Formats: sequence, C-alpha cells, structure tokens
Amino acid sequence: MRLNSKMNALLMAMSLAGCAAPLPAPVASTTALPAQWHSAPQTDAQAGVTADWWRSFGSAELDALVNQAQAQSLDMAAAVARVQQAGAAARIAGAALLPEVGASLSASRQQRLGGNASVDGNLFGAGLNASYEVDFWGRHRAGRDSALSTLQASAFDRDTLQLTVTAGVATTWLQAVALRERIAIGERNLQSAGRLLALVESRVRAGAATPLELAQQRGLVAAQRRGVEALRQQAGDARSALALLLGEDSGPDIATPTLAALQAPSVAAGLPAELLTRRPDIARAEAQLAAADANLLAARAALLPRLTLTGGIASGGDALRRVFDNPLYSLAAGLAAPVFDAGRLAAGRDLAQARREELLAGYRAAIVAAFADTEVALNAVAGVAAQAAAQAEELAQAQRALTLAERRYRAGADSLLTLLDAQRTLYAAQDGAVQLQAQGLQASVALYKALGGGWSRPAMTAAATNSSSLQGLTP
Repeated sequence: MRLNSKMNALLMAMSLAGCAAPLPAPVASTTALPAQWHSAPQTDAQAGVTADWWRSFGSAELDALVNQAQAQSLDMAAAVARVQQAGAAARIAGAALLPEVGASLSASRQQRLGGNASVDGNLFGAGLNASYEVDFWGRHRAGRDSALSTLQASAFDRDTLQLTVTAGVATTWLQAVALRERIAIGERNLQSAGRLLALVESRVRAGAATPLELAQQRGLVAAQRRGVEALRQQAGDARSALALLLGEDSGPDIATPTLAALQAPSVAAGLPAELLTRRPDIARAEAQLAAADANLLAARAALLPRLTLTGGIASGGDALRRVFDNPLYSLAAGLAAPVFDAGRLAAGRDLAQARREELLAGYRAAIVAAFADTEVALNAVAGVAAQAAAQAEELAQAQRALTLAERRYRAGADSLLTLLDAQRTLYAAQDGAVQLQAQGLQASVALYKALGGGWSRPAMTAAATNSSSLQGLTP
C-alpha cells in the first residue's frame, strides 16, 4: 500500500508537469488573399484545369511525350523512392507506440576438468521479455504525427515534381516545334535572298547595278544563312533538353511541322482563394509545417520524466522436455528524468522552435510565390493576345513592302537599299510571328502549371488538420 501511494503521488506529479508543458502557440498568417485576379477576364469559352491539361493543345505527339516522361523520368523515379523512404520512416516512428517484445533460446554444455563430475551436462534455456514506455506526454505520438506529415510532404513533393516535369516537356516541345518552323522560314527567306542575289548579279553584268549592291546582297544572304545555322543549334539544344526530361540519351524526332496545327487553349483561372487547395507545393509547405509542430511537441516532451514498464519470463533445465517446467517471471517499472545534460534537451527544443518558424515563413512564401506565378502567367497570356493583332498587321505589311520593293528595283525606280531593308523586315516579321505564337502557347502551359495542373488536395491527416498553419488566411 505504501508503494502504491508513492506511485500514485509520482504519477500525479508527472501529470501536473505534463500540464505545464505548453503547446505550440498558434501563429496567425498575415498573408491576405486577393479577391480576384488582375489579368483574368472570365468568359464562357474558358475551361477549367483538368489533370490531363496538355491534351487541350490537340497534339497526339505531345500526349505521347508527356506519358513517356511520367513513366521514364529519372527525377520522378527518385521522387517515388523518397515517398517510399518516408513511408518506412513513418512505420518506424509509429512502432514506438507499441510494446517491444523479444524472445531468446539458449543451449550450452559444461564439463569440469577433474573434480566432481555431477555438475557436468547440458543446459537449455528460453525466455520472453517485453518493454513499453508509457507515452504520458505524447512524445511518441508527436513523433508518429511528424513522420506522417513528412510522408504527406514527400507525396506532395512528388506531385509537384510530376507537374514540373509535365510542364517542362510541354514547354520544351513547343520550343522545339517553333524552332523547326523558324528554320523552315529562314530557309525560305534564304532561297528568296538567293533568287534576288541572282537578279542583282544579272543587273551587274548588264551594267545596271554596282558591285556595292552585289556585295550588300551577298552579305544579306550570308547573314540569313548564319541565322538558320544558329536556329539549328538551338533546335539541337531543345532536343537534348527534351531527352533529359524523358530520361533518354537522345531526344525524339519532332514530327509536328508548325504551331498552327495546335489548338490555343483558353483557361479559366477561377478564384484566388481556390489556389490554396490546387497547388501541391503549398500543400507540401503546409505538411512540413505540421511536421515541425509535432517535432516541437516531441522536443518539449523530451524534457519531462519517462516511465518504462518491463516484464519477462524465463525458464531453463538440463533437458529440452523440462525447460518450461519451472518458469520464472518478472515485472518492473522504471522512472527516468533528465537532471543535467548541459542544456542538450533545451537546445533541441529551441532548435525545433526555430525550425518551425523557418517553415512557417516558407509556407507563407509558397503562398505568395503561387499567386505571383499565376499573375505572371495570366499577364503573359493577356499580353500575347494583345500583341497578336498588331503582329498580323506587321507581317501583312512586310510582305506587301517586299513585293513593291522588288518591283521597283526591277524597274530601276528604287535602290537596292530599299529592297534589302524590305527583305530584313519580312524575315523579322515572319520569325517574330512564330515566336509570339510560341510565347502564347507556352504562357498557357505556365498558367496550367501555376493553377496546379488539375491537382486536388487529398484528405489530410489529423496532424496536418490540427496545424496552426491554416489560421489567419482570409480572402
């Protein structure tokens, strides 16, 4: 009875000590969500973002490349392995909440050299032991919750990487198609420049043009040839970048001839507040903050006493059939409390607190970055659309100017300088039109990525739901 009263008093003191351990104080986020996007006019023609958003471009080639990248990407394989590692770590952390049981078997033979031989013989033994640390302060539960939140963060990181790889494939493929089209335009302009060079040469032979005009036209032909070769180099770089995303040694051959064969998608951005549940990187930052909350609880609980219960049963004999005849069992309870550790445990608590503050700032930064990405993508889509009409007019006038300049030069009514300038202007207008079209399609890819690429937040664990990271977010 005296022992029981002492034990009860001890447990009461430990409970009071546990009540004295403060929980992480909620920190209200100062991130204010805008009510609407600045550059996102909503029309009936716009469609929401789906998980297979890249198919909205209407290209079977792009669809095949994205599927290949998702299946073969080495970065994706590494991300999947990290999720498996986090899952194993979560199982390890959860095992601390259950008793640990071990078994032992032994066999030996002893024989004394000389003397009494009655002690000689075989000895057999068997034992079973168990230990369990009572989780009064929630240290092990906090460790398990931290591991589960880390597992969630790892899964969200995998989803973020998948979205990044998919958008990278689409962007790089669009660049490769645009470069192929620009090379074709450059070759056509090079042929046109060569045709005009033949005209200048014939005029020089006839005495109607000067050697200066011949040198100028030849210089234009050389400059256009150099531009085509530079585009071929860029096309090779784009192919290598695409091979890296696909996890291959060499990039695929691009079959799509022009960007005009693609559909220009119209994306509905939705409300800004919806972005919090549509971006896997925001979910990852939130899960990391939830893990930091749990780690802080565990670090504070480590400062408190620990109660460990142990028990065992063992038996032995000189024959296998008598090993379990007379078993012995034992039960014990041990209490251990930190007295002096040179501030190690307190420093661990401070470290966990500082880590939580860092991840809270990172969570807020992820939200701000997500809104900035979306605004930039929306602005790019609107800006390219605004430039398209002017670019079409520029191209039409450049084509007309070259036709007129060639007629006037043939008639001797104008100098070669006007014809040279008209050639350069047309080439620049044609090349700029393709680049602008590529920028518009790539801006759509960036918008799909900024809006989460059709990703949706799965059901959260209790540890993540109880995190203080969601507090204070007001639209």
